[in-house]
Amino acid sequence: MRRRGIAILGVALLAPACARADTPTGRVLVSLTARAGAHVRAGKLHTLLAHTGARRSGPEVPEIGLVTVSPLAGRTLAPLLRALRAQPAVRSAEPEQRMALRFVPNDPALSARDPVAASVAVEWQLEREGLYGAWDVTRGEGARVGVVDTGADGAHPDLAGKLDAAVQQDSSNGAGPANSDQNGHGTHVAGLACANTNNGIGLAGAGYDCHLVIERTDLTDASVAASIVDATNRGVESINMSFGSTPGRAPVQAIVDALDYAYSHGVVLVAAAANNPDEQQGQPADLLQPTGSGPDIAAGKGLTVTAADFSDQRASFAGFGSQISLAAYGSFAAQGGPRGIFSTFPGNSTELETGGRGILPLLPGQAPCACRTTFAGDSRYAYLEGTSMAAPQVAAIAALVRRLNPDIGVAEVVRLLKQTARRPPGGGWAPDLGWGIVDANAAVQVARAIDHRPPSSSVSAPAQVRGRTIPLALSGSDPVANPALIASGIDHFDVYASRDGGPYNKVASTQASSLEFAARPGSRYAFYSVATDRAGNREANHAQPDATTAVVAPRRRHPRGQRRAQRRR
Repeated sequence: MRRRGIAILGVALLAPACARADTPTGRVLVSLTARAGAHVRAGKLHTLLAHTGARRSGPEVPEIGLVTVSPLAGRTLAPLLRALRAQPAVRSAEPEQRMALRFVPNDPALSARDPVAASVAVEWQLEREGLYGAWDVTRGEGARVGVVDTGADGAHPDLAGKLDAAVQQDSSNGAGPANSDQNGHGTHVAGLACANTNNGIGLAGAGYDCHLVIERTDLTDASVAASIVDATNRGVESINMSFGSTPGRAPVQAIVDALDYAYSHGVVLVAAAANNPDEQQGQPADLLQPTGSGPDIAAGKGLTVTAADFSDQRASFAGFGSQISLAAYGSFAAQGGPRGIFSTFPGNSTELETGGRGILPLLPGQAPCACRTTFAGDSRYAYLEGTSMAAPQVAAIAALVRRLNPDIGVAEVVRLLKQTARRPPGGGWAPDLGWGIVDANAAVQVARAIDHRPPSSSVSAPAQVRGRTIPLALSGSDPVANPALIASGIDHFDVYASRDGGPYNKVASTQASSLEFAARPGSRYAFYSVATDRAGNREANHAQPDATTAVVAPRRRHPRGQRRAQRRR
């Protein structure tokens, strides 16, 4: 962390929140072949509508062969889609959805122009990190970010109601409660992660609706280890650690064990890189991304985050090298621009401003920061720069992804954030920014299409048939953890049958929703189905049959002459 400050004067508000995108309208978009499109232009659509049970229901664009239809009254969308897709004149038939205006919260720091660099907003970095697009999909409802730091000012309006827990892990004298912050560093970090968003006050947190578990530490090894474990036990999706040891220190077993504990419990671990242009980042960063492992996208137990500046270059003060995972914005750096990253700051006087001998003492020759700023008449904000400011933004984005798709494992989230980071042409890992600058929107879009959840299915059949065939009907669904996710959809059904209580054998594999099963008269059959989706997830075998059917022998028919003789007698 580095300390800078500047005053903010006026603010401007943005439009209120908009509706979510991808809302179904109940209509179908029908794209016709070129030949059929000519018939539309000639007004000859009635045949297609009559054959499929559709009615005109919206715009028709003859130039591209587009017709908008709806099911007839009393009918549903699925049969209409099947009927339309079976027509030779139809190139595609898709359920229509409604888009939405891109959502931007009304927090004034997102729109207020910086008085020094009027071309940028006070909180310029979130749009460039892809948060606006990510918030169109998920806003982190229910997510928790653990912040191991100097505490947080829970009375700040941008943090009010955000602290699910504030735990005192600082054993030093006069430490004060964990929901206070004598230093200032922890409050700034907490706001970058999960500040109250769309509340018309101050700034927006990267994690939008995420909540905080504050672990107030004195940065001793035992305190750090206890904080990591306690935050894990409180159900956080990610833990931010904007601190570190001197490079070259031997691994501390307690820290190693605490990190392993969190990782094994599905927590995404994020550590700030060094605030010196060194290749060695110190602990915990070098435990999450050990030396030489940065270029391996699958390596490491977490993310070591360095700081980028407004020009998308590594900040001059920030760590680099093979222990770097990726970057986020931690500095503006351009001449004449804001000197740091804007976030929350305590209402009380802080050690950063006075040079007090707290847990982050000033370096020899270093002056107290002039970092506090007044924004919209409130002096509880500050500009700080450093890798400490970059890391909590990544931790919040990791929590968004983890909460959006809880079926994704922690190693997969770590890899996904690297994979989707924004990097220069040519791609790949580089020592300055690792895999690139974090891109929340790209990460969320990939995460929402990852399907690890198996489908479910069932087969139905009549309780009794007379003859040698049993009609089977197959149905299934491919569930998702929440509506924002995209299911891969069922690929096929495997059908299993048992005859007269014998073992089950697979008798069919089909993509159809019905089939005829050849049966023996006088036998009793039991059936169940197992679905596999397009992502390769397979439903477990059923413990009980879905349906049972008794096959009755057909009635014997007498020859016509014999029946007449019987009647005469």
